[in-house]
Amino acid sequence: MKSRPPASPLVRFFQSDAAGGVVLMAAAIAAMAVANSPLNATYVATLHAKLLGLSVSHWINDALMAVFFLMVGLEIKRELLIGALSSWSQRALPGVAALGGMIVPALIYVGFNWNSPETLAGWAIPAATDIAFALGVLALLGPRVPPSLKIFLAALAILDDLGAVVIITLFYTSGLSLPMLGAALAVLAVLFVMNKTGVKNLALYAIGGVVLWIFVYQSGVHATLAGVALAFCIPLRNPAISARKSPLVKLEHGLHPWVAFVVVPVFGFANAGVSLAGFNPQNLLDPVPLGVGLGLFIGKQIGVVVMCALAIRFGLAQLPKNSNWTQLYGVALLCGIGFTMSLFIGSLAFADSAMLIDEVKIGVLIGSIFAGVAGAIVVRAGSRNA
Repeated sequence: MKSRPPASPLVRFFQSDAAGGVVLMAAAIAAMAVANSPLNATYVATLHAKLLGLSVSHWINDALMAVFFLMVGLEIKRELLIGALSSWSQRALPGVAALGGMIVPALIYVGFNWNSPETLAGWAIPAATDIAFALGVLALLGPRVPPSLKIFLAALAILDDLGAVVIITLFYTSGLSLPMLGAALAVLAVLFVMNKTGVKNLALYAIGGVVLWIFVYQSGVHATLAGVALAFCIPLRNPAISARKSPLVKLEHGLHPWVAFVVVPVFGFANAGVSLAGFNPQNLLDPVPLGVGLGLFIGKQIGVVVMCALAIRFGLAQLPKNSNWTQLYGVALLCGIGFTMSLFIGSLAFADSAMLIDEVKIGVLIGSIFAGVAGAIVVRAGSRNA
C-alpha cells in the first residue's frame, strides 16, 4: 500500500491547535497597523459602508458573528452531553473557575467605574476568555503541557462563553418587539420538533437558522444569539448513528476552519483597529481602559486561582491530571486573554460611543497581551519543573 506523502508545513500549521490564535493575532496587528496609517480613512469608511441596508460593520458583528456563536453553541452542547463537561465531577473545577473568572474581573471594572453611569454598562467586558488565543498559546508551548491542562482550559473557556451568552441575553437586550420575538420562538419550536423527530438534514436546519436570525434581529435580542439557539437544536444523539457521525459533529467539523480562519479574523480585523493619533499615555488611567485591562490581567487570575483553590481544598475537585499549581496559575493568567468576546461585548455596551469603544479596545489589547505573555512564561516554568 502506498504511503501518503507527509503534509506540507503550511498544512501542518493550519491543522495545529495554535493556528487559529496565530491568525487572529495577525489580524489584530494588521488592524492596528491600518488604523494608524494613511489607510485609516478608507478602513473606517469601508466599515461604515452600506450593504443591503446594513453597514459592513453590522454584517460582521451581527451576521458573521452569528456563525461564531453557532460554533460556540455546538461546542457547548457536545461537551455537556458527551465531552469534558458531561458529568458533574468533570464540570466542578472548570465550572467554579469560570464563575470566579467572571465575577472578579467584573467587580474590578465596576470598582473603577462606580461613579460613572455612562461607563458602568461595560462591566461584563473583562469577564470573557478568548478560547482560540488561550489554547493557541498553550499549543505553542509544546507537548510538555499535559493534555489534561488543555482540556481544563477548553472546558473553562466554553463555560465562560456560556456565561457570556447568558449575560448578553439578560443585560444587552433592549427595545423588545414581542411579535418578532414570538415569531423567533415559533421558528425555534419548529427546529426543536425537527430534532426530536429525527430530522438530520443540515440544509433544513440552515434554512430555519437564517429565518430565526432574521426574526431575532428584528426582535431586539442580539441577533448572534440565534446562532446559539440553532446549535442546541442540531441533533447529536441518535440510536441509529454514532455520535461522531451525528449532524452536530459534522457541522462542527465543517464550520471550524471557516470560523477559525475567516469569521474570527475578519471580526478581529474589523474591531481591533484603533487610531492612536492624539493618544496620550495618561488615557490608560481612564476608568474604562483601566477597568478592562486590570479586570482581564488581575481579575481573571485571582478569580480562577482562588475558586480552584477553594474547590480543591474542600474536596469538590482535583488538580488536572499530571499538572501542578504553577501550571494551573499559568492557565489562570491565560484566561485573561479576552480578545474576541470582550471586544464583542464592548461593542454592545457602548454602541453609541466610538470614543468609549476605542478605550475598550485599548484596555482589551493591553490586558490580553500582558495575560498572554505572563501566562506563557508561568506555564513554561511549571512544565519545566514537572
